[in-house]
Amino acid sequence: MPKITEILFDCDNTLVLSEELAFEACADLANEILAKYDIPDRYTGPELLNDFVGQNFRGMVVNLQKKFDFTIPGPELEKYVSMEEDRVIAKLKRDAKPCVGCSEELEKLHKAKKYGMAVVSSSALRRVQASIDKVDQAKYFPPDHIFSAATSLPVPTTKPDPAIYLHACKVIGKEPGECVAVEDSKSGTLSAVRAGIPVIGYVGSYTGSEKQKEMTETLKGLGVGIVMQNWDEFPKCMEAIESM
Repeated sequence: MPKITEILFDCDNTLVLSEELAFEACADLANEILAKYDIPDRYTGPELLNDFVGQNFRGMVVNLQKKFDFTIPGPELEKYVSMEEDRVIAKLKRDAKPCVGCSEELEKLHKAKKYGMAVVSSSALRRVQASIDKVDQAKYFPPDHIFSAATSLPVPTTKPDPAIYLHACKVIGKEPGECVAVEDSKSGTLSAVRAGIPVIGYVGSYTGSEKQKEMTETLKGLGVGIVMQNWDEFPKCMEAIESM
């Protein structure tokens, strides 16, 4: 295995506790869309989070169209994507908090200077920046090493498409095998695995031991060899993955 020189962090519910806040805003807008197209189904934030965790709003709406068999014209979809971004960012700027123990580990990594660090997210770049700014984590990442599947690519996409991880590796100048991704979701994990990047799974943002156990098994089933429940396990996880 090549020497690991770069750590690629997912943002939502890996660095920042943002998914629940974001999906509250997403659910309101998703329900407005469904109502406009005469579809009776409605979502709560937790229901939407359960069905679409790890995906950005564009990907979510694409999948809603498939599920309920309706079509949103391109310009209208772009309007909704922009609306969702504004609503979510307002919530994040007000209420976002770091994942427990994450900032402390980032500080240690930053001081040690052993690895480069980047953020690789499905979410829009403005949203990612708002999240890490709010919790004072932006200082750990070079501005040009913050990547968004919704914003950074010529054609917007979402995880589990590996495109954003491959793009990040190209920009940073690393081979996938020189990197480690830290991911909490199925779609994010698949994105990294499909890009050829080893993954450390993180389940600490899930509520309750049963859900954490379920997600641990899910991530391991996708090819993740190492899963942590708490951020203070991260150094040992890195040691384990480097010894493989």
